[in-house]
Amino acid sequence: MTDDRVGKSSRREFLQGRAALRPLADAWQQAALSPSPLQSAGSAQAETYLVHVSRRAMACQFEVLFNAGQYEDVSTLGVQALQRVAELEEQLSFFRPESQLNRINRLAAYEAVEVEPDLFALLELAVQLSQETGGALDITAAPLWEVWGFARRAGRLPSPEALAEARRNVGIHLVELDSKRRTVRFRQPGVKLNFGAVGKGYALDRAAEVLAAGGVRHFLFHAGQSSVLARGNRGIGEEDTCPGGAGWTVGVRHPLWPERRWAEIRLRDRALGTSAPTFQSFRHRGMRYHHILDPRTGQPAHGVLAVTVLAPTATLADALSTALFVMGAEAAMAYCQAHPEIAALVVVEGTRPGQCQVHAAGFAQDELQIDATRV
Repeated sequence: MTDDRVGKSSRREFLQGRAALRPLADAWQQAALSPSPLQSAGSAQAETYLVHVSRRAMACQFEVLFNAGQYEDVSTLGVQALQRVAELEEQLSFFRPESQLNRINRLAAYEAVEVEPDLFALLELAVQLSQETGGALDITAAPLWEVWGFARRAGRLPSPEALAEARRNVGIHLVELDSKRRTVRFRQPGVKLNFGAVGKGYALDRAAEVLAAGGVRHFLFHAGQSSVLARGNRGIGEEDTCPGGAGWTVGVRHPLWPERRWAEIRLRDRALGTSAPTFQSFRHRGMRYHHILDPRTGQPAHGVLAVTVLAPTATLADALSTALFVMGAEAAMAYCQAHPEIAALVVVEGTRPGQCQVHAAGFAQDELQIDATRV
């Protein structure tokens, strides 16, 4: 499954890895995270092409990239992995009436609702992360998302009364999980769950299991502009030339100057998530309001421009990028110190207009490169 970004290359050439890298690089420039130019690890890597397979789901483009010639029939495995993403969208969608999520939202205030094991594990993780982050991550924040108009991409300033009513239905304490029966129940009507802060990362993790079951150990899997999962290395033979393997390098775009890439991160067997209020915001009486809401106050989070998180799984990276954005730079750095498996870049406004300050924690020496002239 390919798209029209392949340019003049034929479908047969593209799936065999003979398509030029240039169209692929151009496509990635549209994303907040983009693969860096070919690394200088030797001529063998410079000759290595990429195969990519893509599908639209969860309001973004999911795409998996493979080293051409490394595995047989890799495009078929890619299609199967993306089909898994589509299945998960059917389960987790807030907008599809028959999704399992909406079944929970309809019934859980009145009866205990049994859910399948993987989804129950996701609910347990969400509760755990909410507790660890002091409520900065909260999957019950859907009423806030709706009252601010962001659920329908029509942001508006809510009335004090409407906001107060929404806040009464928000809080992870309103969710009861029974691990023995694998059920979820709400303590009151009006509570709604939304997996927007974790869904794309969760889909990447589950879809990557399809690739692993097919014997694929080297790939880069991304969901739109916010979530990336890397396994193994970019290029064939990297384990022989680089200790531990070179991994995959992605670029991070500047939150104020989107055309500027100011940092590169090397990913190997890790995931990356980014949160930034780039695409959903509105202005009211000179004030800008964005869609990353603080569940504890009901207001848009403030003080941070963007957060990028590295974590062992895409679910964690996705969830924590939102949570650390809400928590702010100081609390985010403290969280990373307490959780050494997590790394984070937190970008805040600088002392001059157009300038940023960067806080980083948890990165290994070879994982992060910042171009100070571009910050």
